[in-house]
Amino acid sequence: MTIHGAVIIEQGVTFAIISVKPHVTQYTARATAFRQEISYFFPNMPIILMSQDSTGAPHYFGRKDIVEFLKTIRVDQIPWKEYHVY
Repeated sequence: MTIHGAVIIEQGVTFAIISVKPHVTQYTARATAFRQEISYFFPNMPIILMSQDSTGAPHYFGRKDIVEFLKTIRVDQIPWKEYHVY
């Protein structure tokens, strides 16, 4: 499986942001399950899920302080790359 994501260090906090389809972030149970499943590949770091709506506006799911930080930057500022997992 290939995922689109980034590992970011900001203000001493290392976290992962993973791009997902909107149906993943739409439901808390689904988002929580996916974060738990993917945590094996991003050990010991908070995982933030990001989806985009039809207008391209990002929606984040995860730790509130990190989500608030991500809301202050543009999606194209995130250093995205592909991760091959499983």
